[in-house]
Amino acid sequence: MPTAPCCRVEKGLQGGGKSSRIGPRRDGLRFCLLRVLDQLSPGALGMNLVVEKTENKVKYVIKQVECIDEHQANEALEELMPLLKLRHAHISIYQELFIIWNSQISSLFLCLVMEYNHGSFQKVIEKKRETKTIIDSEWMQNMLGQVLDALEYLHHLDIIHRNLKPSNIVLSSSNHCKLQDLSSNTLMMDKAKWNVRAEEAMLLRKSLRTLPNGLRGVLETLEEKKIPNAETFGSLLPLMLRINPSERITIREVIHITFVGSNFRSSSIALSPHWQLMPDSVTDLLLGGSIASIIEVMQNFSSRPEVQLKALKRLLTMPEEQLGLPWPTELVELLTAIMKQHERILDVQLHACSLLLRTLGQALAQDPAAKVPSESSVVSVLLSCLRIHPESEQLLVTVYSVLAIISSQESASEELQEAGLFEHILEHLRTFPTNRDICVDGLSLLWALMVDAVIVNKTPLERAPVLIAEVLAAHPTDAEMAEAGCAVFWLLSLLGCIKEHQFADVVTLFLQSIRLCQDRTPLVNNAYRGLASLAKVSELAALQVAMPEEGGGGLSLIRETYRLYKDDPEVVVNICMLLAHLTSYEEILPELWASGIQPLAQEIKERFTSSLVSVSGGPTHQAPNCLYGQIWGHPPLGGHPTQTS
Repeated sequence: MPTAPCCRVEKGLQGGGKSSRIGPRRDGLRFCLLRVLDQLSPGALGMNLVVEKTENKVKYVIKQVECIDEHQANEALEELMPLLKLRHAHISIYQELFIIWNSQISSLFLCLVMEYNHGSFQKVIEKKRETKTIIDSEWMQNMLGQVLDALEYLHHLDIIHRNLKPSNIVLSSSNHCKLQDLSSNTLMMDKAKWNVRAEEAMLLRKSLRTLPNGLRGVLETLEEKKIPNAETFGSLLPLMLRINPSERITIREVIHITFVGSNFRSSSIALSPHWQLMPDSVTDLLLGGSIASIIEVMQNFSSRPEVQLKALKRLLTMPEEQLGLPWPTELVELLTAIMKQHERILDVQLHACSLLLRTLGQALAQDPAAKVPSESSVVSVLLSCLRIHPESEQLLVTVYSVLAIISSQESASEELQEAGLFEHILEHLRTFPTNRDICVDGLSLLWALMVDAVIVNKTPLERAPVLIAEVLAAHPTDAEMAEAGCAVFWLLSLLGCIKEHQFADVVTLFLQSIRLCQDRTPLVNNAYRGLASLAKVSELAALQVAMPEEGGGGLSLIRETYRLYKDDPEVVVNICMLLAHLTSYEEILPELWASGIQPLAQEIKERFTSSLVSVSGGPTHQAPNCLYGQIWGHPPLGGHPTQTS
């Protein structure tokens, strides 16, 4: 590790030592004469020192976090560097970050320099407990607004505080607070430090999370003490303390409950009067005009989710001709902007996605060659809302439907693959195997991404066979599910994504699906294509098709399918493809001969002049003679996928 000159301190940082840091500042604390004023109570992550620059008497807090090795120190440093760029009135940003080596104890320390503030919310709580008084309601609302404003800013940047507690809400003045001491995943997940944090929080966790009614005592106390806004806080606390993060309420939703629904007040610029609810009469008047005037209102009041939601509901009820089809570019761009700005408000996402689906679907029905405007932006927003609202099954189904439309666009499939949609779909199949709509739509979208497309990376698809088998097992009599599953299994077999040890299970699923849904032509075609693909590369798969079993074997099923579809050239072709691969294995020929498959092949040859297939031979001559004729038409669910090398 490169070293810099020794830190010049009067009492030393943990004894003093050499330091190193990316992009050192000559005016930083590492190059200044400091005086250590105090050592604060140590936290789970490390020691906190109050220091003072001797040249100007400015005070700072330096948190020293001991690191396991250089790799952990540098990893944490890299993760924390973006925090230096934060700019918010209610966030105390880090002034400097650097690494030092303490030679006295032979340890590496990451140093985080923060501004010093004497007061904190923790001290306010302690003082009120000592005097047995309650915190002023207006002051509490003001502080809450500032904290929520800061948290919303962080979450919008995909930054998590990771160490939020009363002692880390500092008071820069009596009516102005700041969040400080943001941490990193690298530091928080250090096992030793995590054990300390877990031990400190054990009683709280047991009382609030483990016990079903752990919050009851706290909520009853709020009511008994006649704490202002007890009802609002009582409804919020259970939602904020859910064990599963995906079930917890979002910051935006907390803002709505407090500063919109309960009329809290705060001096925070972002919350007052920005979050004051617009009267229904005013909103109804503004949204009573044409689509052009509604779009104008949505643009002018873009920051007000209640206006956007009412506007979306109004547009969803408008007749098709009023929406300006086939492609109202301005509307699509506006919808993506609204979804991005209000990404954490589920109702807005649901209604905006529904309007996108209606608009794009109707336009495509009118003009199949139409192009989706702002396609990349739409895809980005849709995938983002899936990440933010993974628990909303209704939203997931709607997003799948919109993505299915987009996947039909030229070159869109490759973009969706690169955006990680394969992984999204498979994870949803794993999470919601019993949700019929999600599974059917997910399998259909998976097929749409694979068919007639260049598969950029087939690695994510290797986990698909197991997940699809589990889904089909959860819906054993669902014909539509079986059809979608067979279509995907066929494409997976062509790509080589079904492993040899999975062949037997997939062959069984194909045969079961055909028996279940002989009347569904697309299913029958894709199932026989899949069986042919597996039989081509595996004698064991071919043997499983040919051997008799309880309830009838694959050969009897083939004869039954032919009787039903003997006038459908496409089905006959797929049956012949399977028979051709079966006859390529000498060990299977006796079973084919014994099953009486030769008369069927002879009939096909006589009825179809292109000589799709013929099987000759007998007990003394069993060499197959396989002839492929013309393959009529195209697969009803598309063509074949290809893979880049």
